[in-house]
Amino acid sequence: MSLGHSAPNPAKLRIASTMGKAKIFSAALPYIKAFRGKTIVIKYGGSAMVDDDLRATFADDVAMLHYVGIRPVIVHGGGPQISRAMGQMGIEPVWKDGLRVSNAETIRIVQSTLAGEINPDIVRLVNAHGSVASGVNGLDGNLFIAKPLSEDLGFVGEVTAVNPHIINTLLDQGYVPVVAPLAHGQDGKVYNLNADTAAGALAEAIGAAKLVYLTDVEGLYRDLGDDDSLISRTTIAELEDLLASGSISAGMLPKLVSCIAALEGGVEHGHILDGRVQHALLLEIFTPEGIGTMITKGS
Repeated sequence: MSLGHSAPNPAKLRIASTMGKAKIFSAALPYIKAFRGKTIVIKYGGSAMVDDDLRATFADDVAMLHYVGIRPVIVHGGGPQISRAMGQMGIEPVWKDGLRVSNAETIRIVQSTLAGEINPDIVRLVNAHGSVASGVNGLDGNLFIAKPLSEDLGFVGEVTAVNPHIINTLLDQGYVPVVAPLAHGQDGKVYNLNADTAAGALAEAIGAAKLVYLTDVEGLYRDLGDDDSLISRTTIAELEDLLASGSISAGMLPKLVSCIAALEGGVEHGHILDGRVQHALLLEIFTPEGIGTMITKGS
């Protein structure tokens, strides 16, 4: 006589697992329908760009968005890679107010690293799922036009105009644009753009439904030293009060400033997500709970 439980039936376990996956996909269906055909601009940076597992799941997420009919656009950074390339050339990076001071030699390294190394690498990752991504830099089609942000910063630019025709064309042809944040200067020179700022300006110019920043924190904190002060949802007015308080970190500042400008320019929602969480994009877009911080125009 047998007492206790018998061994689990492998076939039933497989069926249960498959049903669970089907339930997850079914729960995502309303969100797929809601965002199908809409454009989402994703600022890609931080750990998600350098950790191999996170790189792979980010590419999975982007491909998934594309294949269910959502139109993702990636704007990437590259700070650590640029600093490493500068070190190999014996150049010590210099920073001012969180921005890299860029002389003529530095901007050449920035351009070659962003457009020649990082951008094609991201395209390769996404295209592992099929030929869906296409690399672009801000010089192509005069996508970004800029002026010097400050004489002290050298070739660091402030966006003065966005010409999104090349991005809209790629989207309409079924591609995922991957954008390196470089700009043509009004003086004809090349300028480096803060990737957060570039993403916000581009999201506004193409009428994106969402602007997503992948970061190395869980989201926006009311008190940076208090993990319990994570803000799950906020508005432009509340953000402006937070900025006025002076409690925002240097790394978060360009995200919030560019997000406010994008929302005021017509973007529907901004999101600050923890890029260290696998499938953060899918969790935010396809689940009712979401993750990180969502920013809206008003209550």
